[in-house]
Amino acid sequence: MVVTDPRQPDNPIVLANQAFLELSGYGASEVLGRNCRFLQGPLTDAGAVAELRAAIAEQREHEVELLNYRRDGTPFWNQLHLSPIRDLDGSLIYFFGSQKDVSERRRAEALKAAEHRLLKEVDHRAMNALALVQGIVRLSRADTVGRYAAVVQSRVQAIAQAHSLLSRSGWTDIPLAEVLRRAVEHHASERFALDGPEVTVAPAQVQPLFLMLHELIDNANTHGALAAPSGMISIVWDHEIEAGRATLIWKERGSRRAERGPAGFGTRMINATLKQQLGGSVRRSWLDDGLELEMVFPAARLSRAQAPKAR
Repeated sequence: MVVTDPRQPDNPIVLANQAFLELSGYGASEVLGRNCRFLQGPLTDAGAVAELRAAIAEQREHEVELLNYRRDGTPFWNQLHLSPIRDLDGSLIYFFGSQKDVSERRRAEALKAAEHRLLKEVDHRAMNALALVQGIVRLSRADTVGRYAAVVQSRVQAIAQAHSLLSRSGWTDIPLAEVLRRAVEHHASERFALDGPEVTVAPAQVQPLFLMLHELIDNANTHGALAAPSGMISIVWDHEIEAGRATLIWKERGSRRAERGPAGFGTRMINATLKQQLGGSVRRSWLDDGLELEMVFPAARLSRAQAPKAR
């Protein structure tokens, strides 16, 4: 506790008990005669200080929590209760201030809030992953149970790869070029050419993108460019800054097998992932020696300055 004298210039401390000296780390000679503002520091909330000053000016009782600093610079949360003391005539003669270190309580509250945010984020991520898995189970088809299990497993593995990349990046926005490189690195990557400006995608987009790329690569291995000895695939992307979207062009060359036909399950998976998970669309063009897909979807961050192309 402290007692201050508002009748003196700058309302100095005229009495401080031993508990206040132990809390603040100052000696009595360093405290007496000074305004209490010496406890404030760089992160003390100016709004809370303004509330306190208004209460003093209006000579009324007030309670506020302030981030204060001890003599050695250590911050602590101070629950300050201010009360005016008046004489028998009702004139203000002192202010009484009781202070309580509530740092542990504030830390517990912050931890609880952080845990709540974490649980919400984990729930959100789990729901996104489950939505993808549900789509995989619903759309996957095979002639035998063993083949069905293998197909589902390969698609879930694509989601797991994306999850691993997100974990390493701290679940932050990821460059689209990095997502593409990771998706093709185990699939004859020398037969892929990647080219595009700096564009990043949100964490919620990474798993659907991996799944979509998995289907494209699987189709190319079975029916397209990667099934031909000299087949090549180019992946080019661009961005529309004002529209907030990215365009990804997948072009297969060197395959004579590409032909228009009924949509297979891989094609349906690509369509469903783009529309339902990425909020985008796809346009297909059958070429003389391959296939071209133009996929458009929202992008998290778009560079206004033309960045060096990521290859």
